[in-house]
Amino acid sequence: MPIEQRVISSSKIGAKNAQPAAGLKAAEEPPAKGKGKRVKLLVLGAVLLVVLGAAAAYLGGVFDRGAAAEPSAPPPPTPGEVLAVEPVSLNLAGGHYLRIGLGLQLTTDVHEAPDPSKAVDAAIALFSGRSIEEVSDPANRDALKAQLAEQLVEVYEGEVMDVYLTNYVTQ
Repeated sequence: MPIEQRVISSSKIGAKNAQPAAGLKAAEEPPAKGKGKRVKLLVLGAVLLVVLGAAAAYLGGVFDRGAAAEPSAPPPPTPGEVLAVEPVSLNLAGGHYLRIGLGLQLTTDVHEAPDPSKAVDAAIALFSGRSIEEVSDPANRDALKAQLAEQLVEVYEGEVMDVYLTNYVTQ
């Protein structure tokens, strides 16, 4: 004779929260849909943060090394001796003349006094032929002096860093 097993339950058939009968294991319920996705997103976000942090550290190191490889601006030159240049007379427009004397501010890198004829030549080229009003005006004189200083820095290749007007007479 076959043995018949019956499950006896106090709940109705098809009820959602039915308790299993004693001795029978209840089937495990699948996790709620939202919890599994949330855990996956948190893990994915953590991995993404680690990858981005590593990339930022690597690129930051690359940029820092690139900045270190770039030469920084050279320090300003240190003033050394002043080389006095004998005054010279220059012809101005209208029959006037300018007597100009220069002092060349050398850098400490200079070991021998440079040839002053380059400075005289640059001054003749810059001041000759100008009107007496142009060279007498203090604002124009300062502008011409600044322009001469720039030219002398180039001509003397960094040995001269500034120029002083030691003699400046117009007639």
